[in-house]
Amino acid sequence: MQLTPEMMIGIATGLLSSAIYAVSVVVYRSQSDSIRPLAIGSVKMWVALAFMTVLVVLPIRSEPFYIPQEALAYLVVSVIFGAVLGDTFYLSAQERIGVSYAFPIAMSFPILTYVLAIAVGFEEPLLSRSAGILLAVIGVILISKEQGQDEDHAVKRKLDKVGVGLALLVAVLYAFATILLQVGVENVNPIDGNFVRVAFGSAAFIPMFLIAKHRGMPTPPQRTVKIIAVAGLFGMGLGSLLYVSTVKFVGAAVTSVIGSLSPLFALPISMVFLKERITRVAMIGVVVTIAGVILVVLGV
Repeated sequence: MQLTPEMMIGIATGLLSSAIYAVSVVVYRSQSDSIRPLAIGSVKMWVALAFMTVLVVLPIRSEPFYIPQEALAYLVVSVIFGAVLGDTFYLSAQERIGVSYAFPIAMSFPILTYVLAIAVGFEEPLLSRSAGILLAVIGVILISKEQGQDEDHAVKRKLDKVGVGLALLVAVLYAFATILLQVGVENVNPIDGNFVRVAFGSAAFIPMFLIAKHRGMPTPPQRTVKIIAVAGLFGMGLGSLLYVSTVKFVGAAVTSVIGSLSPLFALPISMVFLKERITRVAMIGVVVTIAGVILVVLGV
């Protein structure tokens, strides 16, 4: 694949999105004892809606807001599958089986995304790209398994079937969401497309949140809500806009690989702020992941 300026911009936005997501996930996890997964999803989506509304109404746009009717359904379903159901199910899976199991299972979604992209004609079956996606997924699994060991040892969890099933469902939802997003954003400004996504995502969370409250979901502390809101502003607000832009520039298959790299960015965070030692397995994972990404990007 030729590295055009558009391709390079897409890769850059994807890497930045993945880095922001890595930081936000660490924050969400740090507050998980005092707030339920559904509440985390609701808060970050509602904050993202406020952020995207500001971007849409700012008088700096060169073109008016526009969403083709044929793109609307794809954008809406993509956010329901990914950010509403996928993210919420992932947090639930993480609670049940731990991050060292939930994350690797969920982050296998680039493989399915590539298969789906080939099936619908977005990608050609390339051996180098297939190998790259497989290497990247293996590398991410190695890194995330090492990062999650201490946390999962501190809290013993039974590896239950429901947790595994949720993580697998997340992988499927993420894959379909990314493919649908590529269709929906094809002729759409990323700002407009992401505004529609977070608007409908925010609306979808309202009945889910109210039902959960009616069933006894505790109200989280104000401090926790503020922390989640700030993380959501960057992770869901800016991060989702960058993700949509990446899909538009480089397509679903490449985006899915770049989007799964958050453990790679979490390594330096762990080293600097948590003073964690990076194991040999994690370093092997880094090398394997980088090699996989290079094959995906340069796939010929």
